[in-house]
Amino acid sequence: MSTTRRNFLSAGALIAAAAAGSGIDEPLDAQSQPGSTARYEPPRHPVIVTRETGDNSVAEAYTMLEQGADTLDSALHICQAREDDPTDHSVGYGGLPNEDGVVELDACVMHGPTRQAGSVGAVQDVRHAALLAKCVMENTSHVMMVGKGAKKFAIDEGFRKENLLTGDARKIWLLWKAQGNGWWKPGIDSPAWKPPSGCSRAEASNLSPVPRHPRPEDVDGIVQQMRRLYALADRMGIEPRLRQEAVLQVMWPTTGTIHVSTLNTKGEMSGATTTSGLAWKIPGRLGDSPIIGAGCYTDQEIGSAGATGNGEENIKVAGAHTIVDRMRAGASPREAGMEALRRIAHNYNYDMEKLRYLDMMYYILRRDGAYAGVSLWSTHGTSQRKKFVVHDGTLRTELCDYLFEGSTQSVHPF
Repeated sequence: MSTTRRNFLSAGALIAAAAAGSGIDEPLDAQSQPGSTARYEPPRHPVIVTRETGDNSVAEAYTMLEQGADTLDSALHICQAREDDPTDHSVGYGGLPNEDGVVELDACVMHGPTRQAGSVGAVQDVRHAALLAKCVMENTSHVMMVGKGAKKFAIDEGFRKENLLTGDARKIWLLWKAQGNGWWKPGIDSPAWKPPSGCSRAEASNLSPVPRHPRPEDVDGIVQQMRRLYALADRMGIEPRLRQEAVLQVMWPTTGTIHVSTLNTKGEMSGATTTSGLAWKIPGRLGDSPIIGAGCYTDQEIGSAGATGNGEENIKVAGAHTIVDRMRAGASPREAGMEALRRIAHNYNYDMEKLRYLDMMYYILRRDGAYAGVSLWSTHGTSQRKKFVVHDGTLRTELCDYLFEGSTQSVHPF
């Protein structure tokens, strides 16, 4: 039977009348939302959860919250401080480039009070990617903009165009070009992937892929590689102050990123994630940072979460959304984060030969002020314990909970 416009309007009127009579157009409270079993009351003090920043931005953002600033503006204050720091090679100005030597930025934001979201990806020549994501959220009817279109939008909105590749980042990139590995090969999730045969000097001129969490028997070969790279950096004229960092970045390319979750005493929440992404990536690659539900997710009634680490793995488990959804069902922040980590491990059937090439950290904040920082591994590849930052009236650094015990043996030869 065909449907005329008049019939369609009549049917619509009947549906509207039925909805009005049944009360289903009334807002659902947090307790009656689909799948919701937990209710969280706001805390007495604001709370911020993020990574170590090395600056005063977290304390400044906390003061902003105490003075009534919007939760997203507070989060963006921390993000912009990292984007402005040329020595932070994981975000913004000074971020490490793609394989062509071009810095491409990704970011996303979620604003709990309005339930809005914005995202940008593969943006070139614009420093403040997180602020640009907010601009997409506020000034368009879109959620995500990428590439040349996002850049044009930024310039039209008054963002300054600038070259984001600093001299130091360029030198690190040149060292990688001389001796590094690219991403034009099957990943560890591919049946075609094979572990490297070793890490000795006798191998091919290019570096072998290096696990982020080496076994004790890997250490000697990795140290040889590091010393060879250090000597190459010396021959290339990379100054001593930068040489060590350049070697580490080539051996273990940064996966970038800072995530910030904020909460005020009204229970209003926001989350923001910004990054220069995976170092030496194929141009146009997007990780989890611009993906709502992966690199960042905020639900006003439940909580907020974000990630740093291997973006491809986090996309596949929708990590931030998974965590918030587990808290919706009553899980603690720690329990929710560990569940997301277990899903990553499960994708590899807990094959430690593959998992030692991965890293993942989650930063988690529940609406009642409970928080957690969890990591796939207990340590970085250099044996340092994984940490995160919390400010709930007292600014401090705490150790992450973790799924796997990492190496306690340093592979640092310098």
